[in-house]
Amino acid sequence: MTVAPILPERSEWTVDDLGDLPKDLPYELVNGRLIVPSPTAVHQDLCVELLLALRVNCPTEYLVSIDLSMRIDRRNEPRPDVVAIRREHADRSPVPVEDALLAVEVLSPTSTFRDLYDKAKVYAHAGVRTYWVVDPLHERMTLTEYTLGPTGEYEVLTHTEDLFVTERPWKVSVDLPALTTRRAGLLARDEG
Repeated sequence: MTVAPILPERSEWTVDDLGDLPKDLPYELVNGRLIVPSPTAVHQDLCVELLLALRVNCPTEYLVSIDLSMRIDRRNEPRPDVVAIRREHADRSPVPVEDALLAVEVLSPTSTFRDLYDKAKVYAHAGVRTYWVVDPLHERMTLTEYTLGPTGEYEVLTHTEDLFVTERPWKVSVDLPALTTRRAGLLARDEG
């Protein structure tokens, strides 16, 4: 039997406090709040599909990863669902945020506000040039592509539920209708 770890009680966490946590605990720190995510298999499957779409034309000097910690500042060490980074940091965790070209978050019922607002501000202020938010919570899956504007805040570049094609951070296409169908198939219950 595995016993759940007892976490120290703190109202505000910093990256210095993370050393007190069990090493195998998947956590992220957003605006001083400790988050211990517990994604579903459908969520993780979607992350893998996005990773595969990004890998197709990924230049050799970059790599795409899932669930990788990014060190931003004392109060923020998020774990984007998918991230594109420089290959030179393939063996580091957390990776420096300066080397992230793209952060992707896939919404879940418990992460919507955090992904759309808190993390968007954290990533924008850290200088992550492109941010995607994939919303699988409705009948048709959507992808919103944000890019840093002249004020240092994200601006919506694209919002679609169809075939998404972009040149940021390199040429990528994501077939959202196919992903919607895949999700529906994974969630289908055999009746009979």
